[in-house]
Amino acid sequence: MQNNTIFRTPVVAPLFRAVFRAIIFILGWKIVGDRPKEKKCLLIAVPHTSNWDFPAMMAVAFTLRLPVNWMGKHTLFPAGPLGAIMRWFGGISIDRRKSHNTVEQMAEAYQQRDELMLIITPEGTRSEVERWKGGFYHIAVAAGVPIYLGFVDVATKTAGVGPAFYPTGDYEADLREMMAFYEGKQGFRRR
Repeated sequence: MQNNTIFRTPVVAPLFRAVFRAIIFILGWKIVGDRPKEKKCLLIAVPHTSNWDFPAMMAVAFTLRLPVNWMGKHTLFPAGPLGAIMRWFGGISIDRRKSHNTVEQMAEAYQQRDELMLIITPEGTRSEVERWKGGFYHIAVAAGVPIYLGFVDVATKTAGVGPAFYPTGDYEADLREMMAFYEGKQGFRRR
């Protein structure tokens, strides 16, 4: 299955890339990291503290040419033009009424596609949380894909993609290791 999204649309993708690069330059920010080498991976975006996180990660996605996808409740994808637009923006429909859960549905989506880079905010909310939600990890394990550590750091005016993390199956140990990468990174809103 081809992944035809805004990130792959001729004329539109290069235009957005140019706009985001100009904005990044004007604001004095820097996008760092490289495009993941795997065609299938999961990208987490941390810290998630503000509505500004979305445009920041879009700047990262367009600058590094990352064809990101996100998942949303099936009701966001009605038949007709609105559903097509949501898919064009990278949306993948998750039907919570089905007997198999979100992890299984996303693992199936990975199997059905030649390429898939799913972006998830493991904090699940812009509010401060004690613990990340584990769905992203379980999706990566079920799909057999690495987790790339995406980030925003307002203190250094950098955003980008950090190293790949390959889940071992030991959730607690892996979570501690991934969270260590984000130590000291500051979101748009201080916590």
